[in-house]
Amino acid sequence: MFPTTQRRMGVIGLGLGFGLALSGCAGFGNLGTQPGVTTVTLASVNNPQMQDMAQLLPEFNKLHPEIKINMIFMEENDLRNAATKDVATQGGQYDIMTVGAYEVPIWGQNRWLVDLTDLAAKDPSYDVADFFKPVRDGVSYDGRLYAVPFYGESSFLMYRKDLFQQAGITMPERPTWDQVAEYAAKLKDPSKDRAGICLRAKPGWGEMFAPLTTVVNTFGGQWYNMDWQAQVNSPGFTDAVKFYIKTLDQSGEGDPVSFGFTECLNLFSQDRAAMWYDATSAAGSVEDPKNSRVAGKVGYVRAPVKLTQNSGWLWSWNLGINAKSKHKEAAWEFVKWATSKDYAKLVGSTLGWSRTPPGTRKSTYEIPEYVQAGGDFAPLTAKIMNEVDPTKPGVDPQPWVGIQYVTIPEFQDVGNQTSQLLADVIAGRRTLTAALDEGQKIAQRAGNNQKKG
Repeated sequence: MFPTTQRRMGVIGLGLGFGLALSGCAGFGNLGTQPGVTTVTLASVNNPQMQDMAQLLPEFNKLHPEIKINMIFMEENDLRNAATKDVATQGGQYDIMTVGAYEVPIWGQNRWLVDLTDLAAKDPSYDVADFFKPVRDGVSYDGRLYAVPFYGESSFLMYRKDLFQQAGITMPERPTWDQVAEYAAKLKDPSKDRAGICLRAKPGWGEMFAPLTTVVNTFGGQWYNMDWQAQVNSPGFTDAVKFYIKTLDQSGEGDPVSFGFTECLNLFSQDRAAMWYDATSAAGSVEDPKNSRVAGKVGYVRAPVKLTQNSGWLWSWNLGINAKSKHKEAAWEFVKWATSKDYAKLVGSTLGWSRTPPGTRKSTYEIPEYVQAGGDFAPLTAKIMNEVDPTKPGVDPQPWVGIQYVTIPEFQDVGNQTSQLLADVIAGRRTLTAALDEGQKIAQRAGNNQKKG
């Protein structure tokens, strides 16, 4: 599926900007070396679910006092750069990494991650079959498991029910993007520093292009056609980007290129946006009254559409063990604990049921307390994850499996560079036509590699 992947991925990995600023990392856990104690280093994206994991480390230490976990948090883009460098150069700096669904099959093919298939099957109580099959398949290569899901997600539209009611607007169960733009324009309120909608525009294929690619798909665009011809400056892609930028300009948050998932979560949770289109996994944080001013005021509907019947992405954050780790056995003990059935119950009973990692284990949706706490968003999440089609998410067929990304090694670089070009458009430093024409050239170079095989 990925010819000559290792050579190309290695070149790409070494070519990335690895300027990981120390100020961008945050450590959490057990530092230092103690006799008889194995220290395992975990590089993690700084999402709320992973920060919950850090809070629960003392519970793991009660079971395994001989293992200490040193968690290093990074922004999503920094994590990708640092982890890719580590595995591509076989550095072995990190024992465990949170790895996205895009990277796992590629890294698995390259043998950069430990094959977990036999380890996971060895303990019947771990129950691998309990993971949702689409999510489990997404972290496998050639039928072997190279990471285990920590949480899975699709995307949906979150909206403030109280503000919609005050404005006399009824949100449809399946809104169109034209309706959403209209509602955002009506509900923005500069006097209260409230945006009509928050949309990610921070550069990065996993930041800006996670939601934007779903908009491209439903507007009839795509990254490549079946012949691997790039389509970045084609009408469908162009129309979607124009719409996205116009909506941000008219009704979005200020300084949008500074907003990724974390920033939009903070904005929406602090009553400063009427709508937010993003990951279904955000709902647990949005509904946490300890950290959210809008808990209990939010409604959830399917991802907006234009030309397709359904939209929304499919993604999972997973725990993988570096093939060059010197502490594989200790690393697996932690990975198994953090992705077990009991961990879901531990999070719910300790931190609150709405914060239970969603979208990975079927058994989570059989926990009465979680179902009750999940309210509207839990059952909707399960429905959406069954409706999305990663084989054909847009209008036209595509030669890869994936919704908000293209499963080729070069896409990380293609998406990052193109998103930076669009950030320049948003900032007024470049025209949209010039940006998309340049993005087309960048994407075509990667497409040509696929044509060569």
